[in-house]
Amino acid sequence: MEYENLIDRLIDLAIEEDIATGDVTTESIIPAHSRAVAEMKMKADGVISGLEVARRVYERFEKDIVWDAKVKDGDRVKRGDVILRIEASYRCLLLGERLSLNILQRMAGIATETARYVAELAGTHTQLLDTRKTAPGMRVLDKMAVKDGGGMNHRMGLYDMVMIKDNHIKVAGGITQAVNAVRAHIPAGMKIEVETTNLEEVREALATGADIIMLDNMDTASMAEAVKLIGGRAKTEASGNMSIPRLKEVAATGVDYISVGALTHSVTALDISMLIR
Repeated sequence: MEYENLIDRLIDLAIEEDIATGDVTTESIIPAHSRAVAEMKMKADGVISGLEVARRVYERFEKDIVWDAKVKDGDRVKRGDVILRIEASYRCLLLGERLSLNILQRMAGIATETARYVAELAGTHTQLLDTRKTAPGMRVLDKMAVKDGGGMNHRMGLYDMVMIKDNHIKVAGGITQAVNAVRAHIPAGMKIEVETTNLEEVREALATGADIIMLDNMDTASMAEAVKLIGGRAKTEASGNMSIPRLKEVAATGVDYISVGALTHSVTALDISMLIR
């Protein structure tokens, strides 16, 4: 699992905010030695994501749980499917219930929405990208869910890829000056992406040797012309107001990527229940 440290810190924070010094209700009522079995069941169709993270949550409370996952992350599931069976102490099951469901429902919601977008791009060479429009502190989980839904991850953060946007260009005095400035500071091999809004900017970005040229909020005809102008000398990314009804026509322009912030900034959780038997 990538980004282990971020995931562990996220789980630590979730436990601190939800449990802190202990579950006063459960510890008052349930004997420590009592064991039980819990099942998680789908209450909606979708794509599952987050099982491995949920397992890490439970293992914080008890190492010898019996974890019997009926599906794996990235699998399509149907309403009524049992996706997981856990045997552990009753206290452990209750401690981990809300944390694990919060993670699973959010991640599965993202994976399910991503899969809808990916399905629209079937038969084209255009790939779906996520963005940095994620819940603060949860980016690694949001991006894992996008991958489980069939999408691709863009840069993780500000540190692992150059993205020259309009505000950078204004300060630098132009696209060429901005690209030259970053080349003087970044390690060899780090990719450079430049945001453009018209064909004149596309020509300038192309002349700098940028790796990726973003076609930001362009109409479809302009994007098609930009892709033809670039001619494969750089990768192309369409961005801005990319909804499902528009995907096919944008993909038809020949862009390499379409980035969609809505995959992670407007998440609808996928309904999952847990019943302790």
